[in-house]
Amino acid sequence: MTPQPLPTIAAIYATVDATWPPAAFHNAGPWTLREGQGGGQRVSAATAIGPVTDADIAQAEAAMAALGQNPLFMIRDGDEALDAALAARGYAIKDPVVAYVGRCADIADPAPPGMAAFAIWPPLQIMADIWAEAGIGPARLAVMHRAGGAKTGVLGRQNDRPSGVAFVAIHEKMAMLHALEVIPAQRRQGSANNILRRSANWAQDQGAMWFSLVVTTANAPARNLYASLGMQAVGNYHYRVK
Repeated sequence: MTPQPLPTIAAIYATVDATWPPAAFHNAGPWTLREGQGGGQRVSAATAIGPVTDADIAQAEAAMAALGQNPLFMIRDGDEALDAALAARGYAIKDPVVAYVGRCADIADPAPPGMAAFAIWPPLQIMADIWAEAGIGPARLAVMHRAGGAKTGVLGRQNDRPSGVAFVAIHEKMAMLHALEVIPAQRRQGSANNILRRSANWAQDQGAMWFSLVVTTANAPARNLYASLGMQAVGNYHYRVK
């Protein structure tokens, strides 16, 4: 049987918006604006939905200011002209990101030990505490609760104590992992691996075919882990900020 091709980066972009949603989307000219309400860059950036001019950029800046947000643009594949225009206006690149995707069945096998990770929703207090220690506070927890469709938290366990946490949600046939955090003292002991495998196992049980995530290009240890699980890089994006 011919292997099914990997999802496109466009499918990844749609899954990001669906599984880590802003408080609201706003259309303004050739822009999609995201109202983040403190939930971070991913839910606060503007993206272009067509060719833009300098006047359009000014419009987006004004619209984001009206939302109480600093100007922030997400640059996706095909946005090269916008990227150059923003650079000319003094915007700097921030947080280049690479998207990874793999088959749920491949990542879930072999399954982690039974007591190594648990799918739990809504999150337990210990999960919220681990996220809070990593800087993922109430505004980002609100993003998780906004996500529609199937979703779960995953709590890792190592050395007979909680070791890490992640959030997973599904859009169509693709699961996406967000907010993976492992307690510093528990790192490099296999907890992240167990959390990902349990996440993929849960996603497969929900009918998902694909498992995806986005990570900063600078995070080499995480990228090595994802590659070791058979996940492949399928595209990029970055932000532009003043």
